[in-house]
Amino acid sequence: MANEVPAKTHGVGVFLELRRRLQSGLLIVGKDVAQTPADVAITSGDSSLHIRTPRGVLYLTLPAGVTFEQGSCIPTPAGESCGEELHFRLRISVERSTDEDSSASMMKMLRAKKAYCFYCQGCMTRLLEDRVFKRVLPLPNARDGSCEQTLTEEVSPVGTEDSQDPKKPCRRLALISCASCSSVLGEAVAPETLKLYVTQVVVEPAVGDRKPEASLNRSLFVERTVAVRLLELSNSLSTYHFSVQTPDGKAFLLLWLLNSDSIIASVPETRVGTESSNGSPALHSPSPRATRALKLLYIACSDTGIQQRDTVTSWEVSVIGHPVVLPLKVCEELLQVMDDSNSTLPASMRCMRSYEVAYLRL
Repeated sequence: MANEVPAKTHGVGVFLELRRRLQSGLLIVGKDVAQTPADVAITSGDSSLHIRTPRGVLYLTLPAGVTFEQGSCIPTPAGESCGEELHFRLRISVERSTDEDSSASMMKMLRAKKAYCFYCQGCMTRLLEDRVFKRVLPLPNARDGSCEQTLTEEVSPVGTEDSQDPKKPCRRLALISCASCSSVLGEAVAPETLKLYVTQVVVEPAVGDRKPEASLNRSLFVERTVAVRLLELSNSLSTYHFSVQTPDGKAFLLLWLLNSDSIIASVPETRVGTESSNGSPALHSPSPRATRALKLLYIACSDTGIQQRDTVTSWEVSVIGHPVVLPLKVCEELLQVMDDSNSTLPASMRCMRSYEVAYLRL
């Protein structure tokens, strides 16, 4: 059930969520860190928030243009979690900054008449070289003979194994994989046309023989890529419900975007109080950083809880989720990212009705 506390959770020491549009925030401090509101004091530093507890001072780095309004932090009821958590409300000031527009997706960054190289995100093998686009459209990419050495193709039937309807047509899916590491990269939609999944490739401007830097941590790459894509879809289609599906059309994960203006930081209880003895951050322990994130409710379609099954059925009947197609492995990776995020939240914030709560960083 969604109102049960997940078994795999981390002891949350300090959790912060700021809302840019509302210019307010919620601070939660675990009672393993501070017992009473009087034990907590908040002050503002240079682009940072200083949280003083009996364990010492925690320094949280804030995004550019975000500042804490001195004296605005007040205790607020913690409800059923009052035995484990202290809650505070606070106000912030937000200035417009270029950081808000820095999370553009691959498609937004591509420019016509400029050359780009495509790399496998898994092993960073160069797949396509010096591609120049006459026009940039949200359509599949052009394909030519240079792909034969870097890509492999495998055709398989989909959508028929679990169907008892003999009239249902058999659809064949041509999956494209990296020849070096065998990661699925996309689909061949026509003899000379590829559709590459944004979670599987890295695109960079072609500049001489320069190779891209080492690939990001895989889960972080999936998290940021999916977050940016959801934000783009929400802004362009004015939708907040998404159905993450495998290529055969099966729903895997239901997402409900609550807000896109959150700035969050979650610090485990074990990391609170690790600053150096002189009151400043330890040299080898960088200050935790508050980052932009999407706040989402989610349900895995495989969840067997009664409330969850009813919700999934309701989504399917109403067809309210905009489809987001990803390979099965990426769907599983995304669910793991969501579960990991959920496990770092305070107990009072992990669930909402039949949904679980997670944040995807931008």
